[in-house]
Amino acid sequence: MSRQYFGTDGIRGTVGQAPITPDFMLRLGHAVGQVLRKTESRPTVLIGKDTRISGYMLESALESGFNSAGVDVVLLGPLPTPGVAYLTRALRASLGVVISASHNAYPDNGIKFFSAQGTKLPDTWELAVEAALQEAPVWESSAALGKSRRLDDAAGRYIEFAKSTFANDLTLKGLKIVVDAAHGAAYQIAPKVFHELGAEVIAIGCAPDGININDGVGATHPEALIRAVKANHAHYGIALDGDADRLQIVSADGRLFNGDEVLYLMVNERLQRGEAVPGAVGTLMTNMAVEVALKAKGVQFVRAKVGDRYVLEELEKHGWLLGGEGSGHLLALDKHTTGDGIISALQVLQAVQRSGKSLADLLGDVKLFPQELINVRLKPGQDWKANPKLAPTQAEIEKQLGNTGRVLIRASGTEPVVRVMVEAQDATIAKSCAQRLVDVISAS
Repeated sequence: MSRQYFGTDGIRGTVGQAPITPDFMLRLGHAVGQVLRKTESRPTVLIGKDTRISGYMLESALESGFNSAGVDVVLLGPLPTPGVAYLTRALRASLGVVISASHNAYPDNGIKFFSAQGTKLPDTWELAVEAALQEAPVWESSAALGKSRRLDDAAGRYIEFAKSTFANDLTLKGLKIVVDAAHGAAYQIAPKVFHELGAEVIAIGCAPDGININDGVGATHPEALIRAVKANHAHYGIALDGDADRLQIVSADGRLFNGDEVLYLMVNERLQRGEAVPGAVGTLMTNMAVEVALKAKGVQFVRAKVGDRYVLEELEKHGWLLGGEGSGHLLALDKHTTGDGIISALQVLQAVQRSGKSLADLLGDVKLFPQELINVRLKPGQDWKANPKLAPTQAEIEKQLGNTGRVLIRASGTEPVVRVMVEAQDATIAKSCAQRLVDVISAS
């Protein structure tokens, strides 16, 4: 069965256009309820959301759909995606539901699901929901309908959990930190976490109005964070995205460190403490310098497809704990079951406080290779893979780069675009090689 609604990270789209409409959300809640009822007589579902104005509408529709299928609902209010994952596990709920479109602007919204263990659900579960959506609803009698209640201390519970991942013998006292929550789900939570651990916190992006989520702030717009760090003479800046599962971090001089560098730092900090780190997982886009630096320390490195769910799959397959993406989705599976921007930031600050070194010094072994990324828009019907000149050109470039660079050509999953990426130790070489490939693809 092919997917009609689920993408790589739940269901997402523009509000008011199918499937992000209240009638579909009612159907979705009912269909998911039917799937849950096949293995559990009285399931309980948690629903959290970010700060988009459409969250009210979608929340009430989903709640009705679940109740109509005999499923109890616990409403968490605005809460980071990883907070919903944590509470689903902690409260022994059957399922966690997040209403969010992550880093997208406010006209979009979406739905993500977490298992009872706080993990992303497998493809087989999503296909079962797709199948249930094609079936006629089975309305429960009044006596069997689900009930709803609100969990008033959801934010407080998650704050304590996040703080528990930071070393008990350390504090953030003496640090001034700018915290940017992207006017999103962590707007109340993130500043409190860092403040309660001792930091002086300057909050930006923490005044949501329903339509300003990710608008010029947050992990996808780090310029605001860089300006605030410099203006306030802060030691660090931390930016999250709309649902707070993504991290960007800035040092006092305004330097931005991406997820690839943070992944290396997390691995190296554990090695310094004498912990065994047999391997780590990145993606096809992870900078080659990180792979080289990790292998030099005896740490295996595996690349997954782009997407944190694929990083998680590889980690589980190898029995490893640490993985991530350059975009700032980072996984530390001994701290949480899913990517968490706040917890990732705490791991970085823990390394800084324990070592007494700056972020730049801790990352002295990693000099990111220049990457040249060019998007080639395809003509209608263009079969770029059939181009007879592409493979030999790519082979020539890979031979030229040897073990000092790499080539990645992949189609976009959302638009008629081919993404050409060349990585090399020299930026000029990366740019010229990428342009050669673009010229070949464009001429087909």
